[in-house]
Formats: sequence, C-alpha cells, structure tokens
Amino acid sequence: MPQSGSQLALLGGKPVGKVEPPRFPVFSARARRRVAQLLEQSKVLAFDRNVPEVREAEHALSKYHDGRHVLSLSSGHASLQMALAGLDITDGDEVITSPYSYAASTSCILHQNAIPIFADVNRNTGLIDAKAIEDRITSRTRGILVVHLYGHPCDMTAIMRVANRHGLPVIEDGSQAHGATWKGIGVGNFGAAAGFSCMGGKQLAASEAGYLVAKDEDTYWRASLYCQHEGRSTEEGFPDKFLPFVDSLVYTYRITTPDAVLLTEQLKKLPREIEGRRQNIAHLRSRLADSKYLSWPQHSKYGNPSHYMWTMNFRSQAAGIHRDTFLKAVQAEGLPMANYLSAIIPASARLQWKNYRGPRPPWLSNLRRSKVVYRSQDVPGACYKFEHALELLFRFYKPMPKAMDRIADIIYKVEDQIDALRTYEKKNRS
Repeated sequence: MPQSGSQLALLGGKPVGKVEPPRFPVFSARARRRVAQLLEQSKVLAFDRNVPEVREAEHALSKYHDGRHVLSLSSGHASLQMALAGLDITDGDEVITSPYSYAASTSCILHQNAIPIFADVNRNTGLIDAKAIEDRITSRTRGILVVHLYGHPCDMTAIMRVANRHGLPVIEDGSQAHGATWKGIGVGNFGAAAGFSCMGGKQLAASEAGYLVAKDEDTYWRASLYCQHEGRSTEEGFPDKFLPFVDSLVYTYRITTPDAVLLTEQLKKLPREIEGRRQNIAHLRSRLADSKYLSWPQHSKYGNPSHYMWTMNFRSQAAGIHRDTFLKAVQAEGLPMANYLSAIIPASARLQWKNYRGPRPPWLSNLRRSKVVYRSQDVPGACYKFEHALELLFRFYKPMPKAMDRIADIIYKVEDQIDALRTYEKKNRS
C-alpha cells in the first residue's frame, strides 16, 4: 500500500501506476486457424443452418442455453429487436424496460415502432425492480424487457412472478451477463426470449455478433423471417404457415461464418474465463473491505454474476466531495474508472417529442401519438445510481492478484488524501 500521506498524482505527486488488464479478447490458435481457412477459401456467407459453421455455433449455444432455440445474428441490438419481432411486439405496443442501461435495450423497442416505458431500478444495484415493473403495467403493455446489467442477474423470481400474473412475455437482455446465473439457472433461460451481444468487449467475444435465444420454435421462425436471407425458409422445419410471407423485405442481420466460428470456439473457454473474473473480484473485495467511501452494491445471494464491469457506489456525502472529483484522482493514479453512462435513457434528447429540433428519428411520430412523456424525476433510483456510480470495464479474465492489489492501493491512497481533494474541489469551484 502507498505510504500514508503520499501526494496525489492529481496534485503533482507520483502515481501509483497504471492498472493494465490483459489483452482481450484472446482467440485460441484453433479459432485463428479456422477463421484463416474460411478467408482463404472465400467462405464468408452464412445464410442459414445449411452452412456448417452456423449450424455448429447455434447448436453449441443452444446446448449452453438448456436446449432453447438459437438464432445467430450480427449484433446484440439485432438480437433484442428480433426477440421483440419474434414475439409479435410492434406498432404502438408498450414494453416496460430499464432507464439505466446502454440504450440498445431501448432503441430495439423504438425500432419495432413500439413504445418504451421505463420502470425504476434499485438505486443500489442499478437493476430493474419487479415492483416498479408492476406499477407500470397497463392495458397497452405487451412485454417486459429486463437488463442484466454489469454481469449481475436481475431478480428473475420476482420478475417472472409479475409477468406470469399479468400474462406478459419477458425478454432478457443478457449482453453484459454471459454465464451469470440466478438460482443456478443461466440468464437467457427464464423469459420467452433473450438477446445477447458478442461484440469484441463482451465476455463471449467475437468481432461483432450476437444471438437470440427463444423458448419456442414459433418465436425463432418469426424472428428469422424478419432478418435472415429468405427467412431461413430452406431450413428443415420451416413452418408452412409462414411460407406466404417469405420475401426479401428483411433487416440484414445475418452473422458471418468467421464470427460463427469464433462463437463456437470462444464458448469453450467461457466458463474458465468467468471463473477468473470472479476470483479477481473476490480478491479485490477482500482488499477493499476497509474502504471508507466506496460501497459494494448489495446483491441477492441467489445471483452469481459474471462481472462484465466492476461497479461501486461512491459515498459522496461522507467523503465531502463530488463523485467526479474522486474519479479524477483515481484516474490520475492509473486506474481507468469512469461513469459508464453519459445520461439515463429518459433524459435522451431524441425521446423528447414535444420540443425536439434535431435530425428526425423515425420513432418520434409514434411517441407523439402515444403521448408518453419521459422525465428523469419519474425514476429516482436510476438518477441516484447515475450520480453515485463508479465503474471499470472488467477484462481481468484470468487470476491477477497483483493487479487487484494495485487497484486497492490506488483507492486507499486517494481516500487517505480526501482532505486534499476537498481543498482541490473547493478551489476549482470558485
């Protein structure tokens, strides 16, 4: 630990040192060899499961998700939008979702011409609250889209209880939560459908890809009809009832064969890498047990996270400084913590149809007709989390106790010099 009283790097002192995560994503020699072979043979198109690489990837992912139907896609956003399309959620339908998330979990609703309705989150964890969901349900509600944020699973027991009581399908956004479980069941295996991102920063990382998980076959086929070449109608099992609707009026959300191969190969080592993330967080948690100004979000014992991000809450009142001042100090010492979100989603300018003056998004007329008004004050939990959260993109997929020790050293050094930060903040305000 740095010596007590050592000057902060923000104020001209020597930094503790940069926290370096390992290179990520890492692809095995076999994965690289297989992708190179596809490129050498010019085999990059992936129209359906008649392509061996697509069939292999979707079979492996289906097995990972307890035999559910899987549709490989070009992105996480595509997978969420097609989850909604597969469930026939569209024009004017209301979908309850989280205001505290990367906004792909909302734009997928807008791109279906549906209406996002925001239910508040637990201000401690940032995860959507089941009671808040129930409070938002109306006769126009057609679905519930929950976000497993940071790699932490939502309370799927409570959420499914609400959904079943009202006869509503649940869509899970597992884009940050590959490998996370609730009561031993993997995320994506609770609702009627789920969407996962597999871009190069996620736990299951390809280059840019995603996949849909569907509970029933009809959801899979309806989704494929909207986003795949000829709706995958040449595949075995394509329903006769959908044949009259096969055409080229589709979103081009196909995966490529290189990304399909990467999904297959990356999946093989996913459990080991998630265990490495968990070990690092456990070590860090033990090291930061005496932190004065950072608090760990209190999650249920039933959830086992996969740690896409490390998130903490800053106790600004106890510290006597703003969260952003603390961030500047730890960043100067070498820790790349940040505030994950630039704003909560209800504050987005392109949702404010009443006074909007910018480039015209296609959903504004639908929002105007629905007369929905989005206000930040309607989701105080999300506002609180946004104002107090500190996050670090957590790519420490193998045990790295020295890196975790350095993180703790930085936190303790900055906390030890909190008086100097109070003076710094006061000076810079004037």
